[in-house]
Amino acid sequence: MLEIKPILNSLLRSKAGALMLLIQIALTTMIVSNAASIIFDRIQYLSQETGFPEDEIFSFSVMSFDKTLDLTQKFEETETMLRNIPGVKNASLFNAVPVSGSGSATGLGLQPANERGQDSRAAYYMADENALDTLGISLIEGRNIRADEVIESQTREVFPKVVLLTKTLADELFPTGDALGQTIYFGDMPLEIIGITEKMMGPWLKDSRPDNVAIIPFVGASTFQKIIVRTVPDQRAAIMRQIEDIMLEDHNKRVIVGLRGMDEAKAMYNAADTLMLRMLVVLIVILLSVTALGIFGLTVFNINKRTKQIGTRRALGARKSAIVNYFLVENIIICIAGTAIGSIAAVFLGQSLLNFYSLPALNSLYILSTVVFVIIISVLSVIMPANRAANISPSIATRSI
Repeated sequence: MLEIKPILNSLLRSKAGALMLLIQIALTTMIVSNAASIIFDRIQYLSQETGFPEDEIFSFSVMSFDKTLDLTQKFEETETMLRNIPGVKNASLFNAVPVSGSGSATGLGLQPANERGQDSRAAYYMADENALDTLGISLIEGRNIRADEVIESQTREVFPKVVLLTKTLADELFPTGDALGQTIYFGDMPLEIIGITEKMMGPWLKDSRPDNVAIIPFVGASTFQKIIVRTVPDQRAAIMRQIEDIMLEDHNKRVIVGLRGMDEAKAMYNAADTLMLRMLVVLIVILLSVTALGIFGLTVFNINKRTKQIGTRRALGARKSAIVNYFLVENIIICIAGTAIGSIAAVFLGQSLLNFYSLPALNSLYILSTVVFVIIISVLSVIMPANRAANISPSIATRSI
């Protein structure tokens, strides 16, 4: 028999310890459910594919301070020099570096800016015909940019006529799938879609549309210029070590800054999320450990307090399993009450996080999994002290006062 009625009467006589444990279990259920949901969401975010061969790509910025220099011509020479380095697959000037947290975005629409209504938000890279190969991105449809379609200018008075779009962006603009050959507008400037690329991310992984990306064939070399280089994977580190010397040997009136691999840039961009993920994992471990210790401590306290009663039951012929079952049932009653309250609180907390911080809605599966896990931990925490109680000698117990 489970002896639920005597157990409830016993809990009501000593409410303080049981109530504190119930509150602890409720708080653990509430917090762990939501923390687990956030952790899973962050893991999905951190493990998402960017589309780039991250281990092959690095980037750096060049600060030029030679006022007599023809920047456009010099950077053309620099690109050629970089491509001729053994182990380099390609190199190109860019206005922004992917997954770095810094770049440019705009609204692309089917009509000019002064006529259109809702448009599609998109990040855009400005580079030459080497952009796709430098980024390691392939075309799904259409063709690549031709060299004669690239505009080289310090202003936007003359603008390109063509554009490449990722498939995600193309499908958003043209849901019927007929984007190739269509015209879209960058402000008031028309651009013909000549190619659809596979997935690639923009500068911001946390953007509402991170893989809405356009590549525009425009190069405007400036005194602060970003360069992206793609190498053979096992030679990237060696090339990165010598790139500054190579660049300064080519022209010594400039400074190289921000040299880092794409995977490193991505890690820096996601550093806050990685830290939050680790902190939440530590929080869950601490909460579950404290809860387990609380259950263990309460059981030990109850055993010490009820030594005489346990001994009397043993002297009257109670089996060891009955003693163990008593404490297990007592603990499960507290645990069920605590997880029930905690589950309701978890729903309200999840809704608050959704409303105030735009976090994903809490899935009931996380609550259910937490409840099951807490119950398992509570049972494991009570088994050892319950077995200890079952082994109390009746003769010793009856002498206890």
